[in-house]
Amino acid sequence: MSKSTLQDVSRRNFLTYAGVGAITVGAFALAGCSIGGGSGGTGTTTVRFAWWGGADRQKAYLAGLDSFGQQNENITVEPEFGDYNAFQERMTTQMAARDVPEVFWIPSPAVLTYRDASIYRDLEGIETLDLSAFSAAEIDSFRLDGVLDTLPKSMFSPVLRYNSTFMEEDGVTLPEDLTWEALSEFLIDYTKDNANGRKGTTYGPYHDMPFESFVRQHGEDLWTKDGKLGASVDTVAEWIDWWETLRKAGATTTVSEQDGIEASWSLTGNKVLATFANSNHIVDEALAFPDYTFDQRDIPAFADAAAGYHFVYYSRFAMYARAEDDRVDAAGELMSFNLNSLELLKLVGLSAGAPPNTSLLDEYEPEATEVEKKVIAITREIAATERRDRFEAPAGSGNWRTMFVRELEAVTLGDRSVSDAASNFVDAVTAEIETA
Repeated sequence: MSKSTLQDVSRRNFLTYAGVGAITVGAFALAGCSIGGGSGGTGTTTVRFAWWGGADRQKAYLAGLDSFGQQNENITVEPEFGDYNAFQERMTTQMAARDVPEVFWIPSPAVLTYRDASIYRDLEGIETLDLSAFSAAEIDSFRLDGVLDTLPKSMFSPVLRYNSTFMEEDGVTLPEDLTWEALSEFLIDYTKDNANGRKGTTYGPYHDMPFESFVRQHGEDLWTKDGKLGASVDTVAEWIDWWETLRKAGATTTVSEQDGIEASWSLTGNKVLATFANSNHIVDEALAFPDYTFDQRDIPAFADAAAGYHFVYYSRFAMYARAEDDRVDAAGELMSFNLNSLELLKLVGLSAGAPPNTSLLDEYEPEATEVEKKVIAITREIAATERRDRFEAPAGSGNWRTMFVRELEAVTLGDRSVSDAASNFVDAVTAEIETA
């Protein structure tokens, strides 16, 4: 589908959907908003599809669903979308009412929470679900506790992103052997020596995926197989202390400059040399500063980092366990379209991550933007590394980032020592999991 088609679907459908507001099932029913072979009348099957994102992602997916409807005239898709927080709130309401869409994205903190609520359908044996692009080993890696009840819609990993324009202007290069100690020294020296008043990085201990990599390099897991917090107090304290060394040396933006513990990229992207991020973030965030060239590389590692510390995060989607039997095949067709359609990938791009279907990624690469090719390169690099098992966040852990930010705020204000903050964080998360 061409970009002009995307514009066409925007004119035909998007304003109608956007006018519904904070989309609810009832609102869609009242508005008659659907894509595909009619309105679910005779000879058609209606399935609901729920996802989150901003306006650009919404329009891209609506265009893709429009194409899906043209290819599958017997299937009508009712889209439900909203921003990330609104999506989660709506899902909670729908779960309570047993009225979940047939196909839905899964927020990262909720993978096991949703599973424990029994809203996933076992995907084995659904004839219309085409997994032929994946090897048996890949399919096994998608399973949760041995059950194939979710699939990855995209994948990404933690990276160190840097401003190549700044590096050229300031005459610096990152250390070839990028250990945590070497990176810290480099960022401190850069901040002291560059003539443009730039900082080495943002204050970023809240970055969850780089934090998880740091934990795994110590031979620990952020979350254990039996559903507990695996990061020790000592490792959490070491992580916070690494960042505090940078902050106290003036090598990071201040909490005030970056508008809080969680740095605003729009405020800091033209002030820092490097930042930690997910591998897909470069697609959207580079657009905010078009005069600069950004690149990314693998995360720093300890010289004695534990084997298999690399990981690929799967952003998942699923089929509702209570989907009516006569809608399962249609839902399987829709999931297959999400997994295997080059046409859809050309519309949505890689801003949400690379497709787990690597043959699809190969097909897409010639038409990828220069920034997207950087996502593809690091995706392939990390996928080729040794990786030990990674476990999802357990039920009760959904607020762990908020708990972490609270402790980090106390540290930066001088109200808490690093060791106390680490201990408080571990105790708080553990208590939440135990009472879930």
